Amino acid sequence: MKSVLRPAATLLLAFTLLLGVVYPAAITGASALAFPRLARGSLLPGGAGSDLIGQAFTSPAHFWSRPSATSPEPYDGRASGGSNLGPTNPALEDAVRARIVALREADPGNLAPVPVDLVTTSGSGLDPHISPAAAYYQVPRVARATGLAEATVRALVDAHVEGRTLGLLGEPRVNVLRLNLALDQARGGG
Repeated sequence: MKSVLRPAATLLLAFTLLLGVVYPAAITGASALAFPRLARGSLLPGGAGSDLIGQAFTSPAHFWSRPSATSPEPYDGRASGGSNLGPTNPALEDAVRARIVALREADPGNLAPVPVDLVTTSGSGLDPHISPAAAYYQVPRVARATGLAEATVRALVDAHVEGRTLGLLGEPRVNVLRLNLALDQARGGG
């Protein structure tokens, strides 16, 4: 029995050290060297936030992100996960209706159809992007609240539309944090 347990314990210890300590440390170090900004969480200069995790914006003078599925705090990376509500679930229907009402109340003159990503959460609940349609939908409200011309606000959205990754993966999108930082700068506040 000793002849079997000793090599097994030695292999367990060796692989635990190799795959549990050495390999993760090497990969972490290599990623920090190859992609330093990404390895540090894609934080923007000045501590404004991360490119990869959404933020809750509630001011009418800012573009609003997708709703977050995390709770109790929105966009909490420790609580990442979808709502897991199916398309026929009454709770999802109620949440979507309530979000549509809130958007209509915030901008009563906007009769355009509400883009779906402004009333539904993403798979992770942390998505920092909205569709260009969701950004353009918010232009009239943001322009009124900031005092900027709609054309100026629309040009900011135009400048922040990111194309498909490698030209073919995903959909065009707008990073809400980056757009709001540019908006604050255009208003003279940044």
